[in-house]
Amino acid sequence: MISPILLTVTGILLAASAGIPLLVAGNPAKGQKIAATLHVLAATAGVSGALAALARKEVETWSIDWGIPFGPAEIGVDPLSALFLLPIFTISACCAVYAVGYWPAEQNPESAPKLTLFLAVLTASLVTIVIARHAVLFLAAWEVMTVSCYFAMTVGGRRKEVRDAGTLYLVVGHLGVLALFAFFSLLKGATSSWLLPGAGALPATSPAATAIFIAALAGFGIKSGIVPLHIWLPSAHANAPSHVSAIMSGVLIKMGIYGMVRAVSLFTDIPFWWGVVLLAAGIVSGLVGVVFAIGQHDIKRLLAYHSIENIGIILMGLGVSLMGSSRGMPALALLGTAGALLHTLNHATFKSLLFFGAGSVIHACGTREIDRMGGLLRRMPLTAAFFLTGAVAICGLPPLNGFVSEWLIYLGLFRGIIDADTFNDPYFALAAPALALIGGLALACFVKVFGIAFLGTPRSDRSAESHEAGPAMLAPMGVLAAVCAGIGLFPQAVAPLLETVVRSLDPGLAATGTTLAGHASLGMVSVVSLVLLLLVGATTLLYRHRLARSPVGVAQTWGCGYLAPTARMQYTASSFAATLVGLFSGLLRPHTKTPLIQGHFPKQVSFRSHVPEALLEGFYLPLFGLLNNRLSLVRRLQHGRLHLYILYIVVTLIALLAWSHFRIRS
Repeated sequence: MISPILLTVTGILLAASAGIPLLVAGNPAKGQKIAATLHVLAATAGVSGALAALARKEVETWSIDWGIPFGPAEIGVDPLSALFLLPIFTISACCAVYAVGYWPAEQNPESAPKLTLFLAVLTASLVTIVIARHAVLFLAAWEVMTVSCYFAMTVGGRRKEVRDAGTLYLVVGHLGVLALFAFFSLLKGATSSWLLPGAGALPATSPAATAIFIAALAGFGIKSGIVPLHIWLPSAHANAPSHVSAIMSGVLIKMGIYGMVRAVSLFTDIPFWWGVVLLAAGIVSGLVGVVFAIGQHDIKRLLAYHSIENIGIILMGLGVSLMGSSRGMPALALLGTAGALLHTLNHATFKSLLFFGAGSVIHACGTREIDRMGGLLRRMPLTAAFFLTGAVAICGLPPLNGFVSEWLIYLGLFRGIIDADTFNDPYFALAAPALALIGGLALACFVKVFGIAFLGTPRSDRSAESHEAGPAMLAPMGVLAAVCAGIGLFPQAVAPLLETVVRSLDPGLAATGTTLAGHASLGMVSVVSLVLLLLVGATTLLYRHRLARSPVGVAQTWGCGYLAPTARMQYTASSFAATLVGLFSGLLRPHTKTPLIQGHFPKQVSFRSHVPEALLEGFYLPLFGLLNNRLSLVRRLQHGRLHLYILYIVVTLIALLAWSHFRIRS
């Protein structure tokens, strides 16, 4: 069998080289297609390596003597790394192919080469992160990921909002890096090595373990967008090119999940409160994300908030897992971890699919505002079908993959309610209805999106003139829709892969004999999904048959007696969500401008509503402004005089040497 790590490294090299052809090719269109081909070849090699690693159930490592004074670097592919390699390679290849139609090099000769290069570097850095076993290599790849993503999302940054979103992303991202410096420094103190230890190698009962957990939660939580560390995410996802938004939401924020899973797997005898913290963070993130999504008019900003929501669902699964491990409940640990990891894969597929669909709509209509769309189902039937597939999946409805992962998390919560002392541990009983509320609000939100954007009549001239996307944009959507359907219809096919990963994270779980087949009834889920799909198909065929035999008339929508109805009389995003926005107004703080109508023949007026970034605008920006004013004196140290900068370095070195000397003597 070919070495999994060799295939993975081959994938890194192919992905990194994909940024070169468009820089040197005389024909931009040809160079972009070559770049997309290299991404597809990289995905073929990388996915093959990941599946081989999952099949072998072994850890393969390479040592790299790189001359840096922190010891030799080490890379490796274990089951957890392999699981995350699957969405990285798959989504990046889909993004590269999608870009051929969405961001063609012939029409964007200045930005396309740079965007292709940054996407290639971003993909290579993402892969390096999940195979790195050395702290310095991990942090170097993390920094490359952060910077390359910044350049990719701001490549068309002539607009102020794009530049502001990129700056916010970069600042907050580097605050997360500071927390990761603390995480790896504390880990080095606990292990006396810069290499990551194996699963269960450290006790979680020491104060150092608590500090490591908190640092990991802060550093990786910023990247994944946990509330209240999510402030960079909505604007970044909304203003990036749509295929960059897809890889950011589908893959990049999952690096935070990967880091948290890797961090907690290092410990044994995990305290119960660790799980409670993750469960609470998941509930808050899920509810805040979906509530803010309901109030959005911008289709990409709406999808961005749903990323926060789904990160919350993943954290709920991890919290259930840690609580089960702490209480010696292997079924709970298996269901929680498997549900969280499967939802990570599922979210990567259906969220990328949704961003691709949104990109196609924006490409056709020239706007991100939902209220300026409408009637797109007739003009863009394939895009509408793919977007609807992603919408059903993200709402956790059968027969698609989102239902399966949420089903596992629900089972974990129900198992906790049954097996735990619910009087002392009410967390499971509180989390189950919270997850149900998140799902119900997500369903309401996507009914709004699909109904206003794809149904009804066109709300603008561009919407009326829209047309279907090209093959390069439709093909990646078709691939991801097929993955959503495949996992949803045949979840038992992925169960062995999930069990392999979970057992690698918790070696003691294998001795208990606990399996997903014994607790999740995935075969029955498959049967129910297939029956439901057949019923939907039969109903659709019957409806089309009866419709074909019935007379069809064309008439204006009834306008309540008004004799000149227009598209403006349809529901808007604001009016559809008004009840829910009002219900959560204490959290959303909506801004509305209500017109004053006077007289029998009033002048033309307008109504405006806007849901602000409440936490960013109401807390963080005032705090940053206050700190900026208070620290203005410190900025005098940065004056541009080189000889004084050298003096700072010398003074710092002397202070460190003195501290080291006194520490050794003591």
